[in-house]
Amino acid sequence: MADKVDLSRLREQTLGSGADEEAVTVNTRALIDKVLARYSGDWTTLRELIQNAADAQATKVTIKFETLPSRSVPVPNSTDASVKLKHILLHHTLEKLVVSNNGQHFAASDWNRLKRIAEGNPDETKIGAFGVGFYSVFADCENPFVVSGRESMAFYWKGNSLFTRTGKSRMDEPSSDTTFVLDYRSTSSPIPDLLSLCQFLSTSLTFVGLELVELVLDDWSILTLRKKSAPGSDAHLPKDIKTKTDDSMMKIVGVVHQSTQIDARWTNIVGWQRRKDCPVDAPQELVSSGTSGFKGLFSRLSNMGSQTAQAEAAARKAAKEKEDAAQRAIAEDLSGSSRATVFLKISTVNVQTYVSSKFAADIERATKKPPPKHTRIAILTSSYDETAASLSTVSGAASNKAEDIFSSVLPTKHGRIFIGFPTAQTTGLLCHISAPSVIPTVERESLDLNAPHIRDWNKNMLRIAGIACRIAYSEDMLDLKSRLAREMTQSGSKTVTPKNVQSVLPTAAHIMKQYTPHESTPSYQVGTIIEEAFWNCGLTPSLDVLSTTGVMASSEVRWTDQKLTFVDKIPVIPPELLSGADAFLKKLWERGLIRDMTEVDIRRELERRSLDEAQLLELLKWASGVMGTGQLDIPTTRSILQSAVATVPDGPSDKVNGQGKIIALSDIKCFVSLSRIPADVIVPPSTMPFRFTKDIPRLHLENFGWQELHVVAWLEYLVQVSETSSQPQSLKITEDSAFASRCLGIMSKQWDSINQDSKEKTLLLLHHRAVVPTKLGMRKPAEAYFPSVKLFDDLPTTVGLATVKEKFLVALGIRKTIELTVVFDRLMAQPKKGGEAAQPKWSFVDLVRYLVSVRDDIPAKDIQRLTSTAICPKEIEPGKASTELYKVSDLYEPEDELRRLGLPLLQWPGIYRSTSNEGKLLSQLGLKACPSVPGLVNMMRQAGLARDVKQYNIVLNYFLNTHHKNGYAQFDVSSINRTSFLKVVGKNFPAMEAPYNCFANERASIMGYHILPLELRPHAAKFGVLQDPHIHECARRLMSEPPTTKQEAIAKFAYMAGRLAEMNSDLVNILAAAPIVPILSKLGGDTKTHFTSPTMCFLGDPAMYGDILDFVDFGQEANSFLLRVGSKHEPSSVELARMVVETPAKILGVLRSENYQELLRKLASSSTALKADKSLWKSMKQAPFLLASRETGGNPAATSETLEEFEDFAYDDESTTKEYTLARAGSIVVPDSIREYVHFRSFLLIPPPDDALEAFYISLGVPMLSSLLEHDRREGSLLRDQGSAEQLRKHLIERSRVFLYEYANEMVSHDAKWLDKSLSVKTYQSLALHVSLRGSSAKYSEKRTALEQKDRNGILLLVTAKPDFYEISHLVVKLLLKRPKQNDVIALEMILGSDLRKLRNKGYNVDRILRQKAHQSKLAEEEQKKLLLQEEQRRTAEREATSNPPTSSQSQALTTKKPSRPSMPPMPGSFDFGFDSPPDQKGSRAIENTNTAAPTQPNDFLSRIFGLGGGQTPSAAPSTASRPGTKTIAQSPSPGPTPGPSHTPTPGSTQTQESISRNLTAAIHACRSHNSKSLFSPPSTSSIREADQGTYCDQRAAHDLSYATDSAAGIKIYISNTYTGDRSALLKTHLPHMSTFSFLLLDVGSIFDLSPQSLHIFYDNSGSTIAFNSSGALFFNYAYFERLHLAGWETSRDVRREAVSYWFTTAAHELAHNLASNHDATHSFYTESFVSEYFWKVVGKGEQY
Repeated sequence: MADKVDLSRLREQTLGSGADEEAVTVNTRALIDKVLARYSGDWTTLRELIQNAADAQATKVTIKFETLPSRSVPVPNSTDASVKLKHILLHHTLEKLVVSNNGQHFAASDWNRLKRIAEGNPDETKIGAFGVGFYSVFADCENPFVVSGRESMAFYWKGNSLFTRTGKSRMDEPSSDTTFVLDYRSTSSPIPDLLSLCQFLSTSLTFVGLELVELVLDDWSILTLRKKSAPGSDAHLPKDIKTKTDDSMMKIVGVVHQSTQIDARWTNIVGWQRRKDCPVDAPQELVSSGTSGFKGLFSRLSNMGSQTAQAEAAARKAAKEKEDAAQRAIAEDLSGSSRATVFLKISTVNVQTYVSSKFAADIERATKKPPPKHTRIAILTSSYDETAASLSTVSGAASNKAEDIFSSVLPTKHGRIFIGFPTAQTTGLLCHISAPSVIPTVERESLDLNAPHIRDWNKNMLRIAGIACRIAYSEDMLDLKSRLAREMTQSGSKTVTPKNVQSVLPTAAHIMKQYTPHESTPSYQVGTIIEEAFWNCGLTPSLDVLSTTGVMASSEVRWTDQKLTFVDKIPVIPPELLSGADAFLKKLWERGLIRDMTEVDIRRELERRSLDEAQLLELLKWASGVMGTGQLDIPTTRSILQSAVATVPDGPSDKVNGQGKIIALSDIKCFVSLSRIPADVIVPPSTMPFRFTKDIPRLHLENFGWQELHVVAWLEYLVQVSETSSQPQSLKITEDSAFASRCLGIMSKQWDSINQDSKEKTLLLLHHRAVVPTKLGMRKPAEAYFPSVKLFDDLPTTVGLATVKEKFLVALGIRKTIELTVVFDRLMAQPKKGGEAAQPKWSFVDLVRYLVSVRDDIPAKDIQRLTSTAICPKEIEPGKASTELYKVSDLYEPEDELRRLGLPLLQWPGIYRSTSNEGKLLSQLGLKACPSVPGLVNMMRQAGLARDVKQYNIVLNYFLNTHHKNGYAQFDVSSINRTSFLKVVGKNFPAMEAPYNCFANERASIMGYHILPLELRPHAAKFGVLQDPHIHECARRLMSEPPTTKQEAIAKFAYMAGRLAEMNSDLVNILAAAPIVPILSKLGGDTKTHFTSPTMCFLGDPAMYGDILDFVDFGQEANSFLLRVGSKHEPSSVELARMVVETPAKILGVLRSENYQELLRKLASSSTALKADKSLWKSMKQAPFLLASRETGGNPAATSETLEEFEDFAYDDESTTKEYTLARAGSIVVPDSIREYVHFRSFLLIPPPDDALEAFYISLGVPMLSSLLEHDRREGSLLRDQGSAEQLRKHLIERSRVFLYEYANEMVSHDAKWLDKSLSVKTYQSLALHVSLRGSSAKYSEKRTALEQKDRNGILLLVTAKPDFYEISHLVVKLLLKRPKQNDVIALEMILGSDLRKLRNKGYNVDRILRQKAHQSKLAEEEQKKLLLQEEQRRTAEREATSNPPTSSQSQALTTKKPSRPSMPPMPGSFDFGFDSPPDQKGSRAIENTNTAAPTQPNDFLSRIFGLGGGQTPSAAPSTASRPGTKTIAQSPSPGPTPGPSHTPTPGSTQTQESISRNLTAAIHACRSHNSKSLFSPPSTSSIREADQGTYCDQRAAHDLSYATDSAAGIKIYISNTYTGDRSALLKTHLPHMSTFSFLLLDVGSIFDLSPQSLHIFYDNSGSTIAFNSSGALFFNYAYFERLHLAGWETSRDVRREAVSYWFTTAAHELAHNLASNHDATHSFYTESFVSEYFWKVVGKGEQY
């Protein structure tokens, strides 16, 4: 609306309207109350009054509380001042507050502002701004009174309005003070807490000009505060600090430092804790009893398990005991006084402001005063020394309360923003900040950081405060630096010592803690702004801090938590400061103002100086630590070490004179490991001495880039020293035997751990050097002998090598034996006599025995010499040796079995034992214990050539008998596989075969292979003979020489069957295609044989296909081989199809038509496999192999001539014959239209009458007859009256539901809903149809009463006035079913032509339609009654209108409400079209039929679900229209006509009622548990005549369930196998609700007295089954309970009661199945009987819910 009205013009009109003006009135009391609501802090009134005194430049303020005595407690009769004072404090109440100050008297403007709310002080130097502070007095006072000088003002109320009255005192009664008198509104207010009040008053002297504050209680002086300030000293602004804010709004122009002290004296009662219920002198036990009882008990119990909690409890107890002692001391002298003094340091900066005139005007508009051009900000801190001094100046019994009184003055916990007095806003630092020009909120508790302009002003003020804090910090650090300089001067030191640093550490930590930022409250922005200004105001990224070398810029100081003496000249933060001011230093580090000590710093320091021994050791340990913890990487650590140089003593003299050798760590390459080299031996200069590395892990040393000093490198150094160095002789390995012995001992310990290259290098170093000490002096290793060699006395044997390993000495070449040449020269020759050669001293046997004695010490080269030298004789005969000597390897051991083989033997006197030492040595030298396998084979072959069968058998038996003993099994027999030395079956000696050409399996002979003799077969593996030839070789022979007779085939195939496991797929495929199967056939008297492959022959019964296929049978074993290589018991569908496609006529001639059809059926059942072979399927579509028939004879129904007029024809089936033939798919037609087929039968080839064959023919491309027909419709004129057409349409839709009820879903093409949506009907005068067969000249014409036509809106049914139901059914069936048959047409015709009662008697489910018709009839009657009533009301209104004419508006209303009278519906039960289907009346819905004959009436919900209308008879009740698990007919929205007379059973028959009751009881008792072992027997029932007069419905399908678990009520729970989700998750989620459902079912079962074991729950969320009866076990679907009732179960009683009724009726339905298994009239009758019999119990059960 606002966009259509000119609001500005409207306002001008309003202002110029000339109406009376009215002033805006103010409810003063309400306004003041609202203002006071903003003041939430304590002591608000005193704060405002003292602030006014400060603004008036007062120096003294007196606060006096006047009290009223108690009316109930008398004043004690005591002269003790403490008793009187205690009585006042405990029992008096406040009467009046008087506050006076000695400031300037009020001026006239001040008096005017005092009586005006919100008119603040315009003086920008004053703190007051809003003009509402004085009105805080109204919080406790009703009528305040003010006196200033000679003038006074009194305030009083009239209603809600506040008035003032002023006065003047006489000239002789001047008042030097300004006094505020406040009478308390309530006289019952107790005296306030004195300690809290003193805390507040102590803060009043901090930043304001007041010097004295007194607190008086009646005539008692409670507190006196005096402030003394030293003259301020101007200081220079630091040059490295930026004194201007970022936007240049404010700038610091000067700074003043000032010291202040506050002296306090207070009465001891200030520290006394009031306890009216406890005497002052009460014993300790009574005073502390408050902690006893349950609270103390639980406290002790909770702390028993924790040692820390016990310590805390002990501390609290000690503190309490201390406080109790202090309270007792105070109580003894309440009227006494205590004193204390605090020392403060205040730094005040003078601020110049630079604001624009606009900004100043905005500020003045908001605060009623302009922003000041000059202002100040003060920073209050307490130094470490002053704080200590403050703590030492206390005295008095209540001196312990000094800290509490000054808690708000000393910023020990947090600092506050002061605007005259402290606000609730903290600074975030341990310093108070006084900013009088900061603009607070109205209640002065916080700063205004929201309002525009004010926010900018306050933020700049806070930034100046942050800069001021930075200036104060710089001044404190400068004082600290001066203090260190004074101490250095006094001690005469030129540098700062650690002692100097330690003396100032507490002060430095105190300073840094003061300026450590914390989060400020309540506004965090205040602290953030101050902090940012503090850190960012520096012109350089640095500020002064205390380091180990004094106060320095933080950029020059490093941070490290380690004490590094090797770089002690680098200034670092002292460790004590790191723990004392860690937060401040962390801020420095985070902002980059201080850096960690880096490797660059350490490297630079190491390059400047040389380290001593202790510093070098610490450097190495530090490098190991930082590298081990990952603080420094390996390359950085190495670079630091390489920068270091150290001077370490090399001996005792170096330690004395301070000299030593220089170690440059860049030259160090190795370190010493004690496990290899001792620590006290000399090492190369590139090796770090062990004393520096002994405590450093090996891994860290390696990471330094150092390697362990290898013993070989150490040995090289020793050799080098012994040859070139000027070292003393005692350190030379080639000259000093003791040193050499020790060095060889060290090398021998490491000998096993060094690699081969190192060993060779060691031997190379020592082999040619005299490093072995012997009894003849230092010798080379090859010249020395072990001490055990004592054959000759003049040998150089070793000495002093007892600790050296023998293995090492042997490796060096020290000998344990004497050379054979020496032995031969010295021992085996006699001294010469007379110039003749002496005879040998030793025999061969003696030589062997000597060698045995030194066997382990014989060098390898001597063994080799003995092996290659002829030193032993051969046995000519037993006991006789040859004169010729032989090599040991040429002879065999002297054994008898070897003599029999004729082998050369060793001549050995006596008995030869191969296990003796001599035998072992000879074996080592090559003496043979047995002949080799090739040798034996050669011996057998030579025996064969010599035809010496005896020698052959000797050799053969030796080979077999000693095969295991001589280890011949280890010999690779493949090397003799081609040598012929074995006898075989069927050949005489000396004919022999090689092992590869003979086999051990006797059955392999059938394939033509050689077989070993029987006695050699167990030893076949010893000769390398296989059990069978290779399977591929057998297959090759089988294919090259297939069997020619049945017996040969049996033998060969049986042998191959035994080797099926060896055949792979490739070999099987080769054999499958090979012609190896003999087929014997008789032709005349001769038997002929032809060969075929296994895949082309079969092993089954040849009865059916024996004439066209090859069938064989060679026995079970042989047949198994054929089956493996491709034969089958019978041909596959693909094989049959190929044969049929290739020779269909031949096969038809052999099989005849019946068997040929069976063959086609088999192909049809395997159509999927046939389609997979695309080429075969293509051939099947084109080949003429399909069996078809044509009817000939009879009266042709269609000719090539066109009939001019419609004639009926007669069809005589007996006069026709069927002719069968083979045809292609394209030549055959499937007769899907029977009527047209009858006319064109003589022109068509059709498949055999079989559904499977028809589907097979269609898949091959056989067309449907309907696709070959061409129709030409001819319609007569359209009838004007189409009412009958609409009735016919409704009739078709109604009966189509009945028709489709019996068909499975997969058979239905469209349902009744689709038909209702798509079908339209029109009536014509006449209809005709001309039909022709495409591709031929055949055609015919006939009259029709019904035709169909497809249009864009659906299906149009054209009918005549009297249509034939058969023709209509013929058209409609094709729309409803996928594959309609003639029987379907006839069935639909019958349903269309019969009335509903006849259909019901025939078993069709039409009860719902009957109920709808009855319901429609009732609706029609009620609608007619309503119309009659409305008509009567209309007539009455007209008569009244005639007598009383209405007004025009009333007439119009009557005219509007006058109903138009609708046309009357047709009479219920009448049929205008000749069948029982009424016109549609949309919008109607089913209601109850109230028949009084019914005993009970289920609710409407049950009626909708189960069709149980109230009062309906069994004949009219539904069977189970929507019974669980059954297929139901969709309920038509169209009401039907009233059915015929009902067949209600007469309840008066006693016999009938008794029979019904007995039957119901028997049905209940028949229920049982699921899977019960007892057999289910349907109960015997009495015949009930009324039960047969009911309806019928379909029977429930079977259910597939699996047991899951039991519910909380004990009912078993099952889950449908069609459920694909996670069953455990389902149970976890729904089991509680399933238990709820189970308790409901137990209640329902109790109505029928059912056993709980007969009730079961199942879950199927995808089906339509609600419940079912399985052999007496009742199952109920939880999914329907969840869907219908679970949502409102907990909240709605109606839902719970409805659920009881619902599942009661469901149970009644399933109980009826114990009496009637089918859904028929009997079942419906018993369902209603159960409901009527037990419904009275349902009412009571429902009330329980």
